[in-house]
Amino acid sequence: MQTKKLPILLALLLMSLTTMSFVAKAQVDGGNLLKGQITSTTGEPLPGASVVVKNGNGRGVVADPDGRYELEARSGEILVFEFLGFIPVEIQVGNQKVINVTLREDMELLDEVVVMGYGTQRKKLITGSTVNVTGEKLAAVNSLDALGALQSQAAGVNITSNSGQPGESYKVTIRGMGTIGSTEPLYVIDGVPGGSITSLSPNDIESIDVLKDAASSAIYGARAANGVILVTTKRGSADSKLSVTYEGYVGIQNPNTNGVTPLDAKQYMEIINKSYETAGQTPYDFKALIPNHYDDIMSGKWKGTNWLQEATNKNAPIQNHSVNMTGGNDQSRFSLGFSYFGQEGTLGYPAVPNYERYTARINSDYSVLKKNGRDVIVFGENITATLTNKSGIAIGNNYYNSIRDLLVAPPILPAYNKAGEFYEYADMQEEGWDFNQDYANPLAETYYDHGNNRTKGHRVSANFYLQIMPIKDLTIKSSAGVHFSHSDYRRYVPTYTLSGRTSNNTDDVTQNQSYSARWSWENTVNYKKSFGDHNLDVLAGQSLEKWGFGNRVEVKNSNSIFPGSFDHAYINNTQGLDVANTSIGGSPNGQGALSSFFARVNYNYKEKYLFSAVMRADGSSNFAKGHRWGYFPSVSAGWILSNEDFMASTKDWMNFLKIRGSWGQNGNCNIAAFQYVATIAFDAPYYFSDKSVSNTGAYPDIMPNENLKWETSEQLDFGVDARFFRSRLGVSFDWYNKMTRDWLVQAPTLLIYGSGAPYINGGDIRNRGYEFLVSWNDNVGDFSYGVSATFSHNDNLVTRLANSEGIIHGGENVIAQNTAELYRVQVDYPIGYFWGYDVEGIIQNETDLKAYLDKHCNGDAANSLQKADIQPGDVKFVDTDGNGIINEEDKTMIGNPNPDYNLGLSINLAYKGFDFSLNGYGAFGQQIAKSYRHFSSKPDENYTTDVFTKYWTKEGSTDRYPRFTHGKHANMGEVSKIWIEDGDYFKISNITFGYDFKKLFKNMPLTRCRLYVSAQNMFTFTQYTGMDPEIGYGDGTGWMSGVDVGNYPTANAWIFGVNLTF
Repeated sequence: MQTKKLPILLALLLMSLTTMSFVAKAQVDGGNLLKGQITSTTGEPLPGASVVVKNGNGRGVVADPDGRYELEARSGEILVFEFLGFIPVEIQVGNQKVINVTLREDMELLDEVVVMGYGTQRKKLITGSTVNVTGEKLAAVNSLDALGALQSQAAGVNITSNSGQPGESYKVTIRGMGTIGSTEPLYVIDGVPGGSITSLSPNDIESIDVLKDAASSAIYGARAANGVILVTTKRGSADSKLSVTYEGYVGIQNPNTNGVTPLDAKQYMEIINKSYETAGQTPYDFKALIPNHYDDIMSGKWKGTNWLQEATNKNAPIQNHSVNMTGGNDQSRFSLGFSYFGQEGTLGYPAVPNYERYTARINSDYSVLKKNGRDVIVFGENITATLTNKSGIAIGNNYYNSIRDLLVAPPILPAYNKAGEFYEYADMQEEGWDFNQDYANPLAETYYDHGNNRTKGHRVSANFYLQIMPIKDLTIKSSAGVHFSHSDYRRYVPTYTLSGRTSNNTDDVTQNQSYSARWSWENTVNYKKSFGDHNLDVLAGQSLEKWGFGNRVEVKNSNSIFPGSFDHAYINNTQGLDVANTSIGGSPNGQGALSSFFARVNYNYKEKYLFSAVMRADGSSNFAKGHRWGYFPSVSAGWILSNEDFMASTKDWMNFLKIRGSWGQNGNCNIAAFQYVATIAFDAPYYFSDKSVSNTGAYPDIMPNENLKWETSEQLDFGVDARFFRSRLGVSFDWYNKMTRDWLVQAPTLLIYGSGAPYINGGDIRNRGYEFLVSWNDNVGDFSYGVSATFSHNDNLVTRLANSEGIIHGGENVIAQNTAELYRVQVDYPIGYFWGYDVEGIIQNETDLKAYLDKHCNGDAANSLQKADIQPGDVKFVDTDGNGIINEEDKTMIGNPNPDYNLGLSINLAYKGFDFSLNGYGAFGQQIAKSYRHFSSKPDENYTTDVFTKYWTKEGSTDRYPRFTHGKHANMGEVSKIWIEDGDYFKISNITFGYDFKKLFKNMPLTRCRLYVSAQNMFTFTQYTGMDPEIGYGDGTGWMSGVDVGNYPTANAWIFGVNLTF
């Protein structure tokens, strides 16, 4: 729900922090009083450091502001001295009276190893721009998949839900949209490129590393222009005991509709007739059209049908269960996992959307040969298998959207008849319901059209590797990976007649199947050696990758021998073949291959001066000879100033400071194969000499372009990483400039050419911005807390298009039928901006009308869009070209769907087994094009209740929306800023409170027994008037977003879960 209760929550949080008290003295019978002071290596007191008796049932104290403590302890007991950011110290009690302790700073946060392309690197030595998110942080968000969990935790990564329907995907962009082709980053799972991150459970993931700048991702060359997301699944470790964990939750969900409510029946009749009256047309005689319901409506006995409410699946269940096992010794290590996720949709009843995911995973490696403690030969594998079941309702454009149908259906139509069955055409005839027959029962239509469909998916990803270390410091690795996926889709639509114009005369069976496979083979040689203060890491490698194995078959037929049965809805059970009802299609997958060579050198001197260089050469089958190979270099450097002697005086307050810079290039070859040759296509029916006989004809498929070459992304990055105040405060800042050149786009061609348009290198785009990450982690005795925030800004600008117009046009009829082009790509504008008439406000009175006409229309109403009918309450369309005439030439940028700023927030607290976490994310500066009605072509569609309050009624009532008119009036019929809204939002995506009962029952046979309750997506702060401001949908165009024609909203949920470790 949208709310303004966040200040209350923050106040309660602050009260809980300020009311906590801590003691610096503890007593025990038979103990001796010990005193002392806890300091750092620089002599600085450590207030809040803890002194705990090991195995003493929590007995301990917290140091005072001077780092001093008093504690009674018995001889022989062991004291543990701890402070966040420092290495713990254990001291056994003897006859001491005073124990002073010096704690040494723990640089583990900086020394931890993070995953890079084809290897790992210590975090503090990285010279590129990366984000590392641990599996614990991902799992804590309780999201259904890894991308949802990543939303609030990665600066510069914009993750937007495409739809709230279960099983739908996200739109992911890293540092802005750099192409009008695929903008998806490259996913590399356990070292194998091309995997599916959504097929993994967050509980299976050890870490996610995002490579944002070109220097970090250049090692992947091709397809890394949009950034790289590296996923490492959980693995076993040597000499670790068998560990079994169970993590699961169950919950209930309800839709976040932001108060959007369709008109009830009486309101609907009033507003529909008002629209006709304002247009000078005859209003409806509803008493005659709906005789059986009119009196009940007017008396208030029947409010009509709230279709959105009728379709709500209240308290829809959601659940997740995950079991993981890890273990190992010095010879072998393993990790096994199995998980199940299930979710029902909150809207769509009785055709309730459903999504299920089963995942099984095994990772293991074996030391075949060891010598002097070194693993000489290691063999291992990573295998993940996923099964998904999915069914859903229509969530497409304004012609194929079940949510929109619910919002616009007339409320004067009953949902069910007296027998409790769907109200259909027979009921209309029986009761004399004679309103507009364009409209039918949307519950019935959704159920019949979408209630019997299922997509079953199978996916297997496997990687096998052999690693040889013939001599110390030299590692040779060969890795072979394969991805296989299979999809099976079935749908059954029965016969029905819902209105005079809505029917299906034959029951239809659709059955589709497809499979695809790809393989990769990579070989690397890695040499790591230190020569005194000089540290060298050299990598060289080669890879081969091929995809497109597989095909697809699609069959549709009618007349099932088992009418009404989805279980028997197979093509074999249909009867007869005819042109009207039978369609058969099949095609192979488009194939392609990539051959690559790459090398990287990492060097540092005294871990103070850092340098890295990468070179990658990629050869793609998508280009003609002479253009197949692309070369992508990168260089980066860093300087750890905090290691310099002249920075020694800052050690008391600054623990780490690194500046870094990088430059690099990446490539993109993401187009269909064989664009450089003139291929031939076949189609039917064609009629030649005998016009009574249809034939299959051949024609040129595409215009070839032998000069087509790689799309290239070039990026410059400067960054700073720092830690202050005993590493409690972490700060990271990046500035970048990314230029994408030679877009791979299809050129517009004349229809008389008779073939498909060729691909060309047709444009350039610039993304420029900055990213900021700040975190604070601390503890005071048993109380620990952490806060982190990410903030990023991106400016997107198209700088070149290779056509005379400088425009790539978007679609028409996007927000409603009979509406002009809504979005486009154009030089000197952001990609996918909204295009239409700018608006200066609403005409308030006759004086204002004259002033408007004088300013924009040369004083002549004929030059306005409203013509002679223009009056107070009408829109002030802006004459942008200044010629005194409002026409097509005045259209301009009226909105930008790309956010200017993204924000992420994470808060966590812990105290003696209790834990609390909060996560949120938001986007700011973007606009949304919203329309829930076909206002021009279907004037009888329902409105939402804001129709009574948002429109102009008299002078001064509003300057945002015009007077209420028929949908074909210029005020509403033209694409203008009237349809554009600010889309700023901030969502509290997760609030979790838990307790580990192992702290209370120490003898239970578990190492962890945590129970928790979580509130998901309960609070959204926005001024947007639609159901959900998080809009990834863009009319089916990959480079477009922010179009709301009835977007399926996200759900809020109450979740109850448990974490067990055996």
